[in-house]
Amino acid sequence: MFLLCGEALYDIFFDASDNPADIKMNACAGGSPFNVAVGMARLGQSSALLTGLSNDELGHRLAQLLENESVSTDYLLRTDRPTTLSLVGVNESGQPEYTFYGSNSADCGVEKEDLPTLGDDLVGLHFGSYSLVVKPVADAFAHLVENAGGRFISLDPNVRPTIEGDMDTWRERIEHFASHADLLKISAEDMDYLYPGEPAERRIDHWISQGVELVVVTDGGDDVRAWTRSGLQCRIRPVVSKVVDTVGAGDTFQAALLMQLVQGGDPKQAVRQLDQQGLQDLIGFAAKAASITCSRKGADLPRIGDL
Repeated sequence: MFLLCGEALYDIFFDASDNPADIKMNACAGGSPFNVAVGMARLGQSSALLTGLSNDELGHRLAQLLENESVSTDYLLRTDRPTTLSLVGVNESGQPEYTFYGSNSADCGVEKEDLPTLGDDLVGLHFGSYSLVVKPVADAFAHLVENAGGRFISLDPNVRPTIEGDMDTWRERIEHFASHADLLKISAEDMDYLYPGEPAERRIDHWISQGVELVVVTDGGDDVRAWTRSGLQCRIRPVVSKVVDTVGAGDTFQAALLMQLVQGGDPKQAVRQLDQQGLQDLIGFAAKAASITCSRKGADLPRIGDL
């Protein structure tokens, strides 16, 4: 089983209306680690979510959704804090723009003392997005990654400047988690936020020298690039699809990567034994999965039959 650590929330989408006094909204369950947990389950890989989950109506619905998707709820931390809400707008290129309402929320309030004991059946942990930088959950997860017991560690920064605008804070936290990571997936947009003007290869060489086994850089509809510690590189052009929006595309890519690496039982061994064809197949599979999500509204991740 793979444990996804991070936020669980509702994304709020506005319906088109010319009347500002009459706003209609649609809500979809989301949060990057939440999406990855669901995505892995839909692809046939057992997953669990570690997050603070509210006892409010929205929290109950999130828990029910996880159960419906066959995601383990054994690591949910129930609390009376409210559920985080995220207002999502989509710009002209289909890219999502977020405004968060999460002060003192359930997923941000996790403390080190709340952390559960990790089960022996867990082969790996994934971290990402604003739970890397928002305290107290950021400190709790920093402690968790330091005490992961040699398990496979995956990281996707998924930077959210509207929650934490200080890039120094993001860089400090990402470097700490990267020093423990086996897999680091990052978008070109996040690279621009974090390391403006720095050649991507220089940062990737740094991460690999720190022990990361596989670094993947996604770039929307442009080429996905990957580097391994063993010296392999590949470049894959994503499958062209009709883009409805890109909400959940990066989470889909992450879920597909992890599913492929975990299905053999030992993701550490799987990533270290990748050859050139295996690397290309891995990245191509994840890119195809993300393309399917882009053809749907919101974070509606594909099932294995869709692929």
